[in-house]
Amino acid sequence: MIMGDICTRRCPFCDVAHGRPNILDPNEPKHLAETVKNLNLKYVVITSVDRDDLKDGGAQHFADCIREIRQTSPETLIEILVPDFRGRADIALKILSQNPPDVFNHNIETVPRLYKAMRPGADYKHSLDLLKKFKHYCSEIPTKCGLMVGLGEVEAEVIVLLNDLKDYQVDYVTIGQYLQPSKSHAPIHRFVTLQEFKHYQTHGERLAFKNIWSAPLVRSSYFADRQYHGEAVPSPYMSE
Repeated sequence: MIMGDICTRRCPFCDVAHGRPNILDPNEPKHLAETVKNLNLKYVVITSVDRDDLKDGGAQHFADCIREIRQTSPETLIEILVPDFRGRADIALKILSQNPPDVFNHNIETVPRLYKAMRPGADYKHSLDLLKKFKHYCSEIPTKCGLMVGLGEVEAEVIVLLNDLKDYQVDYVTIGQYLQPSKSHAPIHRFVTLQEFKHYQTHGERLAFKNIWSAPLVRSSYFADRQYHGEAVPSPYMSE
């Protein structure tokens, strides 16, 4: 995670601290690249807090990280998991198109009905547009999107969401069970059954995403390399 550990949003499902962030560390891209090289990583996921205080939402910092990793570890595949760049999407995407990743990931998190409660400051349609607009700049780069279930949605809403992701040209999808970080966070509405997760998996396969992982323990970034390479959901993910 880059750009500090203080987020400018306050989503009730997230355990990241919120408030006024510190200034960006100009050496972070170089240090990140050194770490990737030292660990000999073949695939890396770079994510961040929301940085609504920055004119480009932090896009240039993402691009700088990508550039530095490319210079020191040219064989490493890079996935970026970005915030929504609210009000700055066009600027951010133009910047990222100059140093594109191998996968562009933005999590939509939940169904539109729950956005006001679960993603204050965000907009469902804006998140969809962000994913599609990136394809306008970098049509050959796959896009990815993740969501949580168990927050209060119903099955039919998730099916509609998957249809929307397909309509907006998303390639990879992850669906996992929401788990409450603490008593002060949004409560778990329900534990989704394996049968329901399988239904989402089957529907996604019918829609012909490049790959969809739907299981209780699926997370957006964990084993991201295996999903990118077309593997099926790892069996441990299926445990309830």
